[in-house]
Amino acid sequence: MANDVHLGNPNGMPGGDTASVRQFSFSLDPLALLDQRIAIPLLQFQAPVVHLQRNADGKNNWTFKKEDKRSPWELEIERVVFTEGVVFLKDAIKKADARADLETLDGDPTYGVGWKLSGTYNNAPVTGSGKAGAVLSLKQQTTPYPLKADFRMGSTRIAFEGTLTKPTQLAALDLQLKLSGASMARLYPLTGVLLPETPAFSTEGRLIGALGPESSRWTYDKFRGKVGSSDIGRHLEFQTGKPRGKLSGTVTSKKLQFDDLGPLIGADSNASKMRRGAPPVQPPNKVLPVEEFCTERWTAIDADVRYTAARIMREKQLPITKLSTHLILEDGVITLAPLSFGIAGGTLNSNIELDGRGRQGKDAIKATAKVTARGLRIKQLFPAIEGLQASVGQANGDASLSATGDSVATLLAASNGEVRTLINQGTVSKLLLEQMGLNLGNIVLTTLFGDKQVRINCMGTDFAVTRGLMQSRMFVIDTEEAVIRVDGTIDLANERLDLTIRPHTKGLRIFSLRAPLYVRGSFKQPGVSVDKGVLALKAGGALALATLAAPVAALLPLVHAGLGRDNECGRLLARARETGGAAAGQVQDPLKRARRMVRRSVRCRTDHAVGRHYSCLIDAGIVASQRNDVPVPH
Repeated sequence: MANDVHLGNPNGMPGGDTASVRQFSFSLDPLALLDQRIAIPLLQFQAPVVHLQRNADGKNNWTFKKEDKRSPWELEIERVVFTEGVVFLKDAIKKADARADLETLDGDPTYGVGWKLSGTYNNAPVTGSGKAGAVLSLKQQTTPYPLKADFRMGSTRIAFEGTLTKPTQLAALDLQLKLSGASMARLYPLTGVLLPETPAFSTEGRLIGALGPESSRWTYDKFRGKVGSSDIGRHLEFQTGKPRGKLSGTVTSKKLQFDDLGPLIGADSNASKMRRGAPPVQPPNKVLPVEEFCTERWTAIDADVRYTAARIMREKQLPITKLSTHLILEDGVITLAPLSFGIAGGTLNSNIELDGRGRQGKDAIKATAKVTARGLRIKQLFPAIEGLQASVGQANGDASLSATGDSVATLLAASNGEVRTLINQGTVSKLLLEQMGLNLGNIVLTTLFGDKQVRINCMGTDFAVTRGLMQSRMFVIDTEEAVIRVDGTIDLANERLDLTIRPHTKGLRIFSLRAPLYVRGSFKQPGVSVDKGVLALKAGGALALATLAAPVAALLPLVHAGLGRDNECGRLLARARETGGAAAGQVQDPLKRARRMVRRSVRCRTDHAVGRHYSCLIDAGIVASQRNDVPVPH
């Protein structure tokens, strides 16, 4: 027995003692000395005080230099018993300054020691409490040692209850673990496991851990819980090792709320960012997410995780049926191959690679994405608005983009590639677009056609993307009453639209289709204006088809990818190829053509009879306006 025992700090460490104890006692097995074993059946501490320290340079007072020469003597401790005590921790690397107060529990059949925790960790407040067995057995390897704890670090809560077997090796740690917090990414300082940014979460499952001489394995088995409004569950494993640890497993959701995916790319609101501990950086005039990626942790671990969601829900009852992806993280490169959505009876498949090794800057990533959409049935996109008689058509599309940036906004601002879509048949209306939340489309449709149903035979788009500028190579909409051509640019870097919509009427039924529309402004506040001084041509439909002759070949794969032979888009593109050369040959010098139009318009004005006036305009190849007096083009 010894009283008032002190163990000093190593040289260079501030403070006085590493540990001290009011009374220290032990019993010794004398017969074991004959075999060069120091066998201590019982080791007792009264009022121990331990000060654990680590400096910013990594030097600490709990690691002791190992002698090169191995001693022939072996130390064996069977049981450790301690009473009231205090453990302090000051860690400059982890930014920890915490205190644990220990006390003996009387009359508890399971636990003999209780503790309370207070302080800070990673600049966040830490509080908690827990219990442990009265006697810690270091020799009996099959006797479970009970553990129980519940503590908080900032908004993160960790609670567990279970047993520890083989205390010297942690070979059988078996706990029922509960985790909750503002974002899974906030668990990294505690666990060292890289997890994505998420909404508030809570999970519960069985944690089985084992420490080996070369590596450790942690299994979170049969866990279940919620992330935001979505459910989550299944099985995860983390294996430590060199050069990095690896996270693997399978995660599933029965129902995934689409908004819960927003924090993954910083697309949630500023209020949501604050709740999960991220700075509210999204400017009020910006649509594309500007929150920067945090890539310095991408090289901390590798990962191989599969995720599936049986059903995805969005607001306004626009369901995406399912999601599946295979995420691979290796040496700082994330691959989603594939990332697949089931949408409206069709599929949206993409292969995405994000290289976060910092070659282009501290947090910049090099991204490539290839996306294909096949067989999306328009009517199934809007199951809640059957009364609108949404179309029976379908959509296909392809996109291939590459860029380097440190956020979604900067990636799109620097992107290069191309985007193509083809929509075969459809019915749209002002009310439909209102239900979809497409206010800009609602304004354009109302301006062109008024408040009524409009049948679309085919819509094809082909955009070239260069350094974030989407240039329209082809954008045409063929309806029952008009062929509508769209030209211009979409500036992803500055989030601005500059599009000109040129309607070419197929007859005199729609007199409002006489002038181009200009769609200009920011993504946040776009505007639509009408050029009232420009007349459209009755022959404009044929001319619009003629201009399609060159880019038609780019959209043909989308026609053959599931639309079948008998479809409006196939007929439209075939007609464009057949008439393209002849019609293009008929197009003359624009200035001469405009002069001829003026002469014909003036000649038509000399006839004051309304009926004959319109007939004259038709013969002249000019679309009549709602006014009898058609202004002369300048």
